[in-house]
Order: sequence, then C-alpha cells, then structure tokens
Amino acid sequence: MDWKLVGTTFLAVFVAELGDKTQLATLSFASSGQSRLSVFVGSALALVATSAIAVVAGEALSRVIAPLTLQRLAGVAFLVIGVWVLVATFKS
Repeated sequence: MDWKLVGTTFLAVFVAELGDKTQLATLSFASSGQSRLSVFVGSALALVATSAIAVVAGEALSRVIAPLTLQRLAGVAFLVIGVWVLVATFKS
C-alpha cells in the first residue's frame, strides 16, 4: 500500500469535505436528537459508496484516457467551477 498516496488522498478529501453541504446535512440529522450512531453510520456509508464509485469510474476512464490527461481535465474542471462560483457570487 502506498501510504503517501493514502495520506494525500485523505488530506485532500478531508479538506474538501469540511463545511460542505454534506457535512451540514449530517450535522442537521445529528442535531435532531435521534441516534447519532445511526447518522454517523449512514453518512460514513454514503461517503464510502461515492468514493467507491469515483475509484471505479477513475480506473475505467484511465483505460481509455491517459492518467495525466485525466488529471489535467480535473484541474481545468476545478478552475472552471471556481471561476463560475466567483462570478455568480459577484453577480448577486
């Protein structure tokens, strides 16, 4: 196992998930006073499932598209989304 890749992936996903709508929804469910364990298990399983889909899709795409091209496309997508969010923020 590549522990450097594990750490890098963990940090990237951890930082990306802080304060996002998924975390806020989980916070809302947990604050309802019902079983916090159930909320934790449900949200953890959802994150694992979406991560599994991303890994399978990434592996499938890497068979058709070179990994460097995929990284560049992902980078461009992040930049486009960032600019879109900034423009939308300044318009409102």
